[in-house]
Amino acid sequence: MSTAGHFIRCLAAVAWEAGKPLVMEEVEVAPPQKHEVRIKVHFTSLCHTDVCFWEAKGQTPLFPRIFGHEAGGVVESVGEGVTDLQSGDHVLTIFTGECGNCRHCHSEESNMCDLLRINTERGGMIHDGESRFSSNGKPIHHFLGTSTFSEFTVVHSGQVAKINPEAPLDKVCIVSCGLSTGLGATLNVAKPKRGQSVAIFGLGAVGLAAAEGARISGAGRIIGVDLNPNRFEEAKKFGVTDFVNPREHDKPVQQVIIEMTDGGVDRSVECTGSVQVMIQAFECVHEGWGVAVLVGVPRQDDAFRTHPMNFLNERTLKGSFFGNYKPKTDIPGVVEKYMNKELDLDKFITHAVPFSKINEAFDYMSKGECIRCVIDMGA
Repeated sequence: MSTAGHFIRCLAAVAWEAGKPLVMEEVEVAPPQKHEVRIKVHFTSLCHTDVCFWEAKGQTPLFPRIFGHEAGGVVESVGEGVTDLQSGDHVLTIFTGECGNCRHCHSEESNMCDLLRINTERGGMIHDGESRFSSNGKPIHHFLGTSTFSEFTVVHSGQVAKINPEAPLDKVCIVSCGLSTGLGATLNVAKPKRGQSVAIFGLGAVGLAAAEGARISGAGRIIGVDLNPNRFEEAKKFGVTDFVNPREHDKPVQQVIIEMTDGGVDRSVECTGSVQVMIQAFECVHEGWGVAVLVGVPRQDDAFRTHPMNFLNERTLKGSFFGNYKPKTDIPGVVEKYMNKELDLDKFITHAVPFSKINEAFDYMSKGECIRCVIDMGA
């Protein structure tokens, strides 16, 4: 493209202060450096992680910053050493990566790349620590190495998944984070067998994706657990058959589920980050073969406590990061599930806004009114 090797001026939604509305600014985006790719973002979606770090409650504040990490776009140009991507490729940006060289990338069991694993505090690019964004000559920090709330962004090539060019970017952009995290936790880690029972703790976007994974697996019973009764009706679209609101019971929710299922569920997936819920998810699975998978991120000082007999009675506890998907290797296959009508993405997208109204997306998410809001960068 004629812009290759040159700075590009474009619009970006910049967060100047914690919790304050994003401001549409003209920014300069530098050319990609070694192992980097510059992407024209077509559609991006808002994830709860963006909101958390924008609010900066409990996180290290780093401003000004361009947030955003779930996105679909087209490669504009590539930097030195990039051989698997070229101008015109349709891609998804991913908050974590796959360098292809470390022990994790060489392992068939792990997706936790040593080089490109998620880093929320890094404000520059790995190659040189510098930002590729600037406004009036002053640098603007990156977020998760993706920063997709900009018409153009620069991303390490290991965090870019090349996908089917026929896939609609306004739909598959949501595959980049939360959806794959929940879906893969069920399909790749819990691995329920057809006809088995699955309990999903937390019916937000990740939990609903976990329920979708249970539906795809052919689970016979999917129990949704949440404190918000308004989520129950929506969850039926994702295959949830039963609902438990812990506030409506005078006994521990794990005991409620054990009684509902004649000894416990075959699989459970926890999607809240509450350590108490993690314990409940583990203790509600059936002895002998039950598997519980933890997905939510706890507070730093949390501790998981349960009686050792829960393990000795052959319950299994596992953790899951990004659904155990390798970004470059596996995410294109998730997109193909959508293209083959095995996976329904449309029901996850409850709102859509033009880029100029991106702050409305934050309002929807903060109020708990949406599962995913897709932002049209060209509108």
